[in-house]
Amino acid sequence: MRYDFIGGASSKVQFPFDDWRRCNQYALRQIRHSSARYSAHQGLPELREAIARHIAFARGVRCSSQDVVVCNGAQQALDLIARVLIEPGCQVAMEDPGYTPARQLFLAQGAELQYVPVDAQGMCVEQIGAGTRLIYVTPSHQFPLGMPMSPARRQALLERAAQLGAIIIEDDYDSEFRYEGRPTDSLQSLDQHGLVAYVGTFSKTLLPELRLGYCIVPQALREAVCIAKQLTDWHTPTLNQWALAQFISEGALLKHIRRVHEVYAARRERILRRLHGDLAPWFEAVPATAGYHLSALARSDLDVEFIISMARKVEVGLYSLAPFHARVPVRQGLLLGFGAIELLDIDPALDRLRDILQALG
Repeated sequence: MRYDFIGGASSKVQFPFDDWRRCNQYALRQIRHSSARYSAHQGLPELREAIARHIAFARGVRCSSQDVVVCNGAQQALDLIARVLIEPGCQVAMEDPGYTPARQLFLAQGAELQYVPVDAQGMCVEQIGAGTRLIYVTPSHQFPLGMPMSPARRQALLERAAQLGAIIIEDDYDSEFRYEGRPTDSLQSLDQHGLVAYVGTFSKTLLPELRLGYCIVPQALREAVCIAKQLTDWHTPTLNQWALAQFISEGALLKHIRRVHEVYAARRERILRRLHGDLAPWFEAVPATAGYHLSALARSDLDVEFIISMARKVEVGLYSLAPFHARVPVRQGLLLGFGAIELLDIDPALDRLRDILQALG
């Protein structure tokens, strides 16, 4: 595909290969001089300490290194928490539309899902039903629509979880990239009752191929999650853990985030300019302040799937919002990722989309 607006993917052109290579050499030296054969199930102490410092600074997360569990990507973090909390028939609430892999994971564990709609303020908390044991949300950058959860709705969610005795999974998948307003701290930073399990990933800031993520779990769940991690795969690969610990500690991660933030901001601005300009008769951008994808809702009764198929014939990869819906009425529109597409490719790609729309009348 010549032009691809795939979501959740970063550009390998931006990855700091030289810095990562140096950190891998450091990691090899650490392993060479270590007498251990396996690492701690919870993760290397050096990496857990580096992660705790980083997310305290970047996201306001309140934790110590003892609260961090290093995982093979955010998906494993979700899986470990689900293994501990879900049994067949367990009530789990999640956003609709929402993150499809999380939905599939909870169903595979035997959960009975409640599909809770979202509005301009985020998840409609008042619709979370009685008996709910687990609530999955993406409050900083709702997936896939993109709006942030309002402060009032965040507080209402915490209160509802306390009433139910439910655990909240906060999936903070790409909010380190923020473009408007003051940074919004994590939902976990507001939690006064130990109800929020915070899940993060380095797949968006670095590369998905590294399979590096983590979770910050409430103390009541920590031992069970660590046992689940041990039984699942013993521990995350030690080489990558040492490399990432060094990468964070020497400041390379923050340097990389600052650099690519400028790149993503320019791409985001270019897409928004077109959505507010010549594409405005057909699509409306959903307000979003973080991440590296935007959603655009169809203004009229467009056949979005047909438009996507026509775009692919002219080498433009577009993606529908429809697959992320479970039960609520489908909002027709597009998910426009700008992590992988280059800035100079955006206008030619959207020119082709405009031409298709004009041809369809």
